[in-house]
Amino acid sequence: MDITLFSYLTLVPINIREEKKHFIVEDMNSGEFYEMPKICIDAIDLLNSGHSLGETKQHLEEKFPEEEVDLLDFVEQLLSLQLIAIMDGKEIVPKQKENNKEHLRFLWISPKVGKFFFNKVALFFYVILSILNAFLLVSHPNLFPHYQDLFISNYMVFNIIAFLVLTFCTVLIHEFGHILAMRAQNLSTKLNVGHRLFLLVLESDISTVWKLPSKERNVIYIAGLCFDMVILFFALISQLIFVSGSGIFLRLMSVVVLNTFLRIVYQCCIYMKTDLYYVFENLSGCHNIMENAQRLIRRWLPIKKTHVHEEVVFTGEKKTVFTYSIFYLLGVVLTVSIYIIFYIPQLLFAWKKVLPGFAKGFGSYSFWDATLFSLQILIGLALLLYSWRKKYLKR
Repeated sequence: MDITLFSYLTLVPINIREEKKHFIVEDMNSGEFYEMPKICIDAIDLLNSGHSLGETKQHLEEKFPEEEVDLLDFVEQLLSLQLIAIMDGKEIVPKQKENNKEHLRFLWISPKVGKFFFNKVALFFYVILSILNAFLLVSHPNLFPHYQDLFISNYMVFNIIAFLVLTFCTVLIHEFGHILAMRAQNLSTKLNVGHRLFLLVLESDISTVWKLPSKERNVIYIAGLCFDMVILFFALISQLIFVSGSGIFLRLMSVVVLNTFLRIVYQCCIYMKTDLYYVFENLSGCHNIMENAQRLIRRWLPIKKTHVHEEVVFTGEKKTVFTYSIFYLLGVVLTVSIYIIFYIPQLLFAWKKVLPGFAKGFGSYSFWDATLFSLQILIGLALLLYSWRKKYLKR
């Protein structure tokens, strides 16, 4: 389609909301959101009001004399995003575009239920629990998680089953924190399977959170952590109250503490898009912060640069990007520490336990324990590869 400065166009139904620094544009048909600066919003308003591209370009150049106005390129981007409905009187038939709204669920949960768990009093309660958890771990060092807490049985297959069941339950509770916080705002969501590095995870689709003002989004981002604090508190206090109780119960609680503690620490690794990353992004108002930080860090590294990427940083964001870059690097160090202290010792300990079982023959429990353990590891890797494949095919 030929696009000239004499062209006229009309956009699809959109909703525009001002953010701290820029604007969020919602495609009402697909439910997708895009961040745009003020000059783009003015261009959209002029085009929708019947001005040609040439007239719009002239208005923008007068209003933004320091900006380079490449309106033809902007219209090309709008076309690629399928945000244009009519061009020069001709209707543009969009390609099949998934409507996220149709696939979102949990509308059966009343917003009143969500507000019961996420209101000012409840948030204060979660803060108190966080302080109590820190106090319990510091005052009772025996409660602090250790990598061997995972191994509650002499048979690895039982350890893995117990770990997977407890992990699934606690992660589901974490995700229901996000879901209930979304429903408190009468927003829909769904659960997906994803991954973080080598870890398979459940993820709540909270993309519709962009319908909310900035100050109301943080509660949804930290909602999973709030529920983690509840889980951690009950697991810790149970070990103190039932100290002389069933051994298997206390060992299971140790697994819950280990699992929840690592999930909370992992949220601090904001070089990945964890819950706390979105809090940082939302508070700063910089919604392209990770990509800009990665460009900045590449400039710091003493490696040969075959291609220099232009640093795309909006005015006033450089200090924020620099600060995030520091946290980015600290997150990498924290992740490596977690693997060295917990995950790698767990894997080595497990293989040391099961490998001798392969030599004991088909008639021994140890052989089948080693076989089933290996099968569990392979299934986990297969699910991880599926998650990676799904992610990169989507890209």
